[in-house]
Formats: sequence, structure tokens, C-alpha cells
Amino acid sequence: MINKIPEKARLLEKLRKSGFNVPDFIYVPAQKFKSEDFKQLDSFLGTHRESYKVIARSAHPLESEYKGGTFDSLETYADVGGIKYARKRMIKIAETSKRLSIHRQQVFHHAPKIDMNDMGVIIMPFVNGSNVMVKKIGNAWEFGYCRSRMSKVQNEPYITKVPHDRRLLKLSEDIQKKLGFICEIEYIITVDGEIHVVQARDISNIETLEGKESERSVILDGIRRMRKRKNYRERPVYIMDNKAFYINIISQCEDLVLDDTDSKPDIKGIISSIKEYEKELESFALNHQRFAVIGFSIQDSGELYQIANHYLDDVPELQKPLSRALHENLYQIDIFLAEADTLIAKDKFRINLGSHDAYGIASIRNPIWSAYWHMGRHDKVVNEFMRLGFRTNDVIGIDIDAEGRPIICRH
Repeated sequence: MINKIPEKARLLEKLRKSGFNVPDFIYVPAQKFKSEDFKQLDSFLGTHRESYKVIARSAHPLESEYKGGTFDSLETYADVGGIKYARKRMIKIAETSKRLSIHRQQVFHHAPKIDMNDMGVIIMPFVNGSNVMVKKIGNAWEFGYCRSRMSKVQNEPYITKVPHDRRLLKLSEDIQKKLGFICEIEYIITVDGEIHVVQARDISNIETLEGKESERSVILDGIRRMRKRKNYRERPVYIMDNKAFYINIISQCEDLVLDDTDSKPDIKGIISSIKEYEKELESFALNHQRFAVIGFSIQDSGELYQIANHYLDDVPELQKPLSRALHENLYQIDIFLAEADTLIAKDKFRINLGSHDAYGIASIRNPIWSAYWHMGRHDKVVNEFMRLGFRTNDVIGIDIDAEGRPIICRH
């Protein structure tokens, strides 16, 4: 078990001792959970019972070796049971929905192997407010504003060079000077304007340098991106066609029900084909550090999914494992899509940007793009991609013209 104090806890303690407005917090290492030694935690929680809930932040000793947002923070009840649940949930998420992301960072960024049982937790009183992430890029500070949980009408995350409050710039300069290195700072700003420092991260070792057009191209209708300094990128592409996938599953189910021969497929074969699809997605993600997905059909095959899911309803002992496998498959598709930095699909779909995805340090060199075509043109655009022979593992270029339209070309 690693006894190293996580960077997150160490830097917060340094800022607190230096007089910065850090919410009251306690770091509980993994050893305390193993030995069930919650005396200090219970004492801390006793001073914050009035808030009924706290925020539990992941604090693994090796967390600083991974990109921001890899591990989760959760709201939970202000009691020992709530904290134990939150930690268990953090570990579960890391081992399931974040497993591929963690594995990819180990493959492409040489992040160290990690034992989730070493997960510690930082507990703070819950502060209701909006999140702002601040860092200095080159000679200029940038301020990334997340959605405000307090507003009924919400904006998308956005980046600006001009903060809403001048104090934010001075505070960030003071924090960076105190810590002595380039850092990414996360704040929570309350309704009455109070600025709380909730995290600082050393980003001094992260490179932020910024680094053809083809006749075989498809013009789309628009693109969503947070950073607009670059108008061209190339990516290996995965063609996702879940409509064809569900038709194949339905066809196998039909053969299972109607075929009387000894060679007819069985339920194990059908489930095996579902698992092979999931292995294909994971293999592609582990072979390409950065990649794009073109969505011929992503989650818009609702009727086909329901047909496949219920085709064997008359044979419950077969339907139940099939239904479970198809439901898990939806989950695995979402995990795969979350690793793509470029999504090309009809306007209904976009990558849901969290704070780290939108303006975290990892987004400087590798911002997320969502290129789209209007829903009314869906069949026409998909047919054009197919006519031009776009295939999984092709390398595509995305060029944004003067009118802001992305042009997709195959190399």
C-alpha cells in the first residue's frame, strides 16, 4: 500500500496554511479505511452536520500521474457511511467506466500501474456555486467557466481571457507564485461572489505546444469546439454503424428460432458476437492514442434495439442473458465514445463536456471536436461517406473552411 500523500491533498494544505480561502477539509488515506479508523473523520464531520452533505474528492497517491478528471468526485451524506460509500463508488467507476481511459493513459502516456485499493479521499463541506478552472498558457491567463448548477437557464462551458471578477486573476497569480510552478487551479464561486480554492495541480511538465486537402471529401454543416486556434486535424477513424450491428443480432435470433437443423446458432454464439464487437472497440481505442468516430448510426436505432432485445421473449431462459448482454453493450459503446476526441455525427449527438474535457490542461493540445450534419441530411451524408469508401482504420482529415463548415477527407 502506497503511503505517499497525494498532490491534491498536499497542495491544498500548503495553500490553506498560506491563508488562501480553502474550504475546511480532511484527507483520509486508504489505510484508515482498511483499519476502520474513522475517529478523526467522525470528528471532522461532526463540525459540518448542518450542511447534511459533503463533497468527497478522489485522492489516490498516484493520481497526479493521470490527466485531470480521470478519477471522480462525488456528493455524499455527511457521515462515515456516506464517505465509505463514496470511496467504494469511486473505485467502482475507475474499474468499470473509466477502465479504458486508465488503460489508454498507461499505454500512451506511460502512466504507472495503479492499485485502486490505495484510493484515499479528501472530504470538504459542500459549497454550492459554479466551477471555474484557471491556468496560464504562455503569457496569458485563461478562465474556463463550467455550467452553473444554480441557474435554470444554463450556458455551455466556455473559455475567456477576461474573468468575471478581477480578484480571480490576482488570486491565481498569488497561488502560482506561492506554489512556485505553473499550475491549474480550480475554484468554486458562490452566489454572493465568495471565491473558494478547491484544487491546484502542477502542470509544469505538460507540453502545450501547438503544432491537405483531398478531393475525396464530405462537407458537413458545423462544428463545436472550445478552442479555435487550429482549423485542421488528422485522425484514424472508426466507423460506427449500430444499425447494421442490431440487424445482425436480429438475424441470428431469427435463425435460432426458425432453424431446425443441428447447425443452427445458439445463444452463446449470439452473445459471443456482441462481445466480439466490444473487443473490437477496445482494441481500436488501445491502438490509437487519438481517434475520430464517424457515426453512421450510434444510438438512434431504438426500434432495432428493442426488436433485438425482445426477439426471444417467448424463451425467457435465452432472452434474459441476451437482454443483459445488449444492455451492457450500450454501456461499453458509451465508454468507447468517451475516449474519442473527435465525434462526427448528425446534429442530435455531441460529446458532453465536463470541466476537464472543456478547458482542462489536456485540452490545450488536444481539444475535443464535434463535427455534425443536420438531421434532415442524414441519409444523404451517410450515403456519401459510403460512396467515397470511408472505412474503419482510414486516416481522415478535417479542414474547417472560412464559413466554419468542416470538410471531411479520406487519405
